[in-house]
Amino acid sequence: MSESSETTKETSAPVRRISSYIFAVILITLILSLVALYFAIDAWNKPEQQANATLLLVIGFIGLGLSTYMLFQTRRRVMRLSFEILPVMTTITCQKCGFKNVREFERGDYIFKEAGPCPKCDEKLLVSAIYREVPEKPKKEMF
Repeated sequence: MSESSETTKETSAPVRRISSYIFAVILITLILSLVALYFAIDAWNKPEQQANATLLLVIGFIGLGLSTYMLFQTRRRVMRLSFEILPVMTTITCQKCGFKNVREFERGDYIFKEAGPCPKCDEKLLVSAIYREVPEKPKKEMF
């Protein structure tokens, strides 16, 4: 029994995007924290505004830290939640001689569809399986 397979096309990487609402929240938080830092620096030069300057400085740095944290967390979550589109394969076999050919799925393929003559014995080839190819993940070793 011999096997032959055609080369498969490369699947494109999935699109990884951050939601526009989350991006807007992050951008607004960043802008408000920068404005708070600007007002803190402006109030720092006035002796009667020292308490307000300290409060605005704390709010500005917390806002910067929060917006940076949200940006990194949403990026990490988007990368973790994205999935790869796996290729669908079609197996074509000859019932007489056992010749087997695995190729990428084509529109119109169905089980028991005639796929032309066998290159070995000139009998008809039939589509015997259609499946999604799942790559094996490496197992993690426990110590």
